Formats: sequence, structure tokens, C-alpha cells
Amino acid sequence: MSVNGSVSERTIGSLIRRCANRYGERPFLYFRDEVYSFAELDRFSDRVAKGMLSLGVGKGDKVGLLMSNKPEFLAAWFGLAKIGAIEVPINTAHRGYLLTYMLDTSDCKAVILDAALLPHLVEVLADLSKIVDIIIVGDGEPPANDTQRRWHRWQELVANDGKFIPVEVSWSDPFAIMFTSGTTGPSKGSVMPHNYPWTTGETMIRAGGYTEADCLYTVLPLFHGNAQVLQTIPALIVGARVVLRDHFSASAFWNDVRNYGCTVFNYLGTILSVLMKAEPSPRDRDHGLRVMVGAGCGGELFSAVENRFGVPLIESYGMSEIGMPLTSSPSCRKPGSCGRVSDHFDVGLVDDDGLPVGPNTRGELLVRPKQPLAMLLGYYGMPEKTVEAWQDLWFHTGDYLQYDEEGFYTFVDRKKDAIRRRGENISSFELERSVGAHPDVLECAAIPAPSELGEDEAMVCVVLKPNAELTPASLSKWCEQNMAAFMVPRYYRFMAALPKTPTQRVEKYHLREESVTADTWDRGDLRR
Repeated sequence: MSVNGSVSERTIGSLIRRCANRYGERPFLYFRDEVYSFAELDRFSDRVAKGMLSLGVGKGDKVGLLMSNKPEFLAAWFGLAKIGAIEVPINTAHRGYLLTYMLDTSDCKAVILDAALLPHLVEVLADLSKIVDIIIVGDGEPPANDTQRRWHRWQELVANDGKFIPVEVSWSDPFAIMFTSGTTGPSKGSVMPHNYPWTTGETMIRAGGYTEADCLYTVLPLFHGNAQVLQTIPALIVGARVVLRDHFSASAFWNDVRNYGCTVFNYLGTILSVLMKAEPSPRDRDHGLRVMVGAGCGGELFSAVENRFGVPLIESYGMSEIGMPLTSSPSCRKPGSCGRVSDHFDVGLVDDDGLPVGPNTRGELLVRPKQPLAMLLGYYGMPEKTVEAWQDLWFHTGDYLQYDEEGFYTFVDRKKDAIRRRGENISSFELERSVGAHPDVLECAAIPAPSELGEDEAMVCVVLKPNAELTPASLSKWCEQNMAAFMVPRYYRFMAALPKTPTQRVEKYHLREESVTADTWDRGDLRR
């Protein structure tokens, strides 16, 4: 086991301090027309830390972050980490049941949110009795009739000198509760220790050969672990720059890369598919990217991207709970493979009976770390789910992979019943619950369907109540109004009955085999 740096240094707050001391006013973050140096971001987060302490938020308290990509998100995340508080980043598209569920089950004491998202929070405030303080970023008015909570302006929160009594924070303390997509049940909140982003960041650095000369282009949302742990933290560890966009734009991508001098991009396979759909240009290789690191790029797409844009792709495999146990590198990679075993992990593949499998044989991936605190501490408030995930001293990923004679692993399929659509994990359980809330729906089953961009499209197989006159188009419209846009199914198949086992469990494998049938209604690819 090898750990770089002392245990006391491997916290997020210590990392920010170290960068400020080492690099000072050197630019770190570029966002639109704003530029923040390492020292400025350190001071900014200090003001957040003092402001939150003044509200009574301290070590161990949970704070929901309902924010889009912006410097304030980083300042809030780092500021909370400095005082030992725990961020709970939440997808900005969530509303209704899921928003309530995540804020309530994580025991959030406070929420920091964008003013544009205030209506979504107000809709569910009556069900959020644990929240005491709400901080609004931007121009927005709190509801006049809410006397149960204290409302604050972001400007007021950070209007201080940033000086506070240091809080003792250890590498074993949680820095975040990150919700993973539920598969056979509700989403689970993964409790992540401060050493987790350090360990995962170091793995990412080795995979891409990052140095302080690099500039990372970041388009994925900060409320996901990817942008936080696989992009921001590695950049801080090596002293690289970060260009942060509020969303991915295919039309702006290459101009941004050129204008900012970006050298590294962390991709999803779906993003590469979109870039490849653009008309070829003489400028396709006129850029400074030296490497792209990510996941979800199959062998055919892998080669096409490299040949067109002239950038080597470094594939990996990871999950929010475990980081990156499988990675490639510029000198050790194979098209279609997600790499070899990382130095930080032991892995195994087993069949459905738990017995090891050999090369070129599908098996579930099992993982365990070689150093302390390199993975989740557990699922918050769900001890039974933690025990279920850890069986026989291994973490069970629920994913099928296989490896070849050279030790290269390839992703095969998801054992878990989840749908992955353009970088978003969609819980079939939660999608079914949402669609099933329609008054004309008797029951439904959510399954993945093939997508032109790789990964999946969401599909629902629906049984209507007797005499109901609901149409697929009207159900789709209802879904748009009642769930996050990325969750809205593309395909709708109305059926007389769902295939079931004698114990009345839906046989989803039959539905997956049939997939998009002639009687399936297609909402259309709206690129959401």
C-alpha cells in the first residue's frame, strides 16, 4: 500500500490551501468571462466556510447543493469541506418526489440553490421539515408565507473576511453524500470520505499523464462525481487549469478547446458520438488536445474518433461508489477495452453462483481497495444495502465484464436493472414509480432500448386501467411535466398485460428481447 502525502493532508480543504500557497494568483478556473486564481478560490471558499459556520452549520451537517455549473458551486463545495460539513449534490433536473427524497433521506440541514431552481424547491417545502436554512444564489424571492426556515442571500453569506477557527477534518471524514441511481429500489446515498477523491484523482492523473502544464475542459455537471472527482480534483493535485462550461455544446466545443488552450478532455461515449455527427472539417485536427480520458467508447467509435481528431483515447471503468478500479494509459491500452486493474484495487470476476471465471468468460465484477478509505464508507441510512453490496469481503458492482489473456477488461452488460442515457443513470424503479403515478396507468415496466448515440434510450411498457383512453403522446406530455427531462422516456409501448413469472415478477428480459416493436410509439430523439 502506498499513499502520497501525509494522512492529515489528504482532505479537500488541505488540497485547496496547498494550491493557494504553491500557485498563488496563477489562474486556475475559467468560466465564461470570469477567471479565478488558486488563491482567489481559496479565499472565496473561506468566506463560504465562515458564512455557513455563522448559520450554525458545522462538522457532520449535510447541505444540499442544487446548483448548475458556476464558480459558486466550487466555492460552496470547498467551503463546506473546510469545516467538515457534507455536501449533498443533487441533479438540477430533479423535482417533486425525487427532490424531496434526496434532501430528506440525507438529513440536509441547509440548501444552497440557484434562484432559477427556487420554484422546484418551493413545490416540496412542506415535506422538508429538517431544513433550517436556505441560501439563494442569484435574484430570487423566498415565499412570503414560509416562517419555518431562515432565508439568505448568497451575497450576504459571503460578505465576511473569511477568517474562522480551523475545524479538524480527517481523511476518513465524509465530504459528500452522492446519490447513485436506484436499480431495484430507491436511489442510494453513497457516503464518500475525503481520501476518496484524492485516491481516484491520482488514478486519473496516472491514466492521462496530467501535469501542471495541462488545461482540462469540463462540460459535465458538478452535481455528478465525474466533474468533481475525475476533473476538478486531479487538476488541483497537479496544479493544472480548468475550463468550466455550464453545459456541453457541440458547436462550441472545438472553439473553446482552441481559445483556452485545452489539452485534456474527460469524455462520455455519447459526447464523442455527437462530435462525430458534425460535418468533417479541415480544422478537425487543429487543436491542442493531447489526450481524452473517459468511458463508454466502443471499439468502432474508438478508432473513428482517434482517426478523425488525432487524439488518443484512454478508456476506464468506474462507479461513484468505488472510483476507477480499471484504467488504461497512453502506453497501455486496447480499443474496446476499459483497461487493466488499477494499482489501488484488487478485482475478481464471478459467475452467478459466486465462483471465479477465467479469461473470455462473462462474470460480475467484484472490487476491493488496497488502501484505506479509497471507496465509499457505506450507503447513508441504508445499512442493509451496504451489507448487501459487500459480500464475501468484496464490493459487488452488479456489472458483467470479461478479461482477455493480456489482462484487459471489457464491459459486457449491466446485471443491474438500470438505464444509462447520455451520461445520466436512470433508475427503472423510479421511472416506473413516476409513470405509474398517472391516474390512467395500471402498471408499467421501464427498460433500456438501443440508442443511435450508444448507451440507452428509456422505454416504458404500459398497461392501462380498464376503459382508460390515454394515448402515448399524452402520456409523454405528462411525463415532461412531472419528471426530469433526461428521465422522460423516448419509447412507449401500450400492452394488454406485462409478461410475469408465477410469483408475479415482471419478466423484463422478454421485454428487452422484443425491445422497440412495431406497435411502439416513438416520441422522437429530442437530444435531451
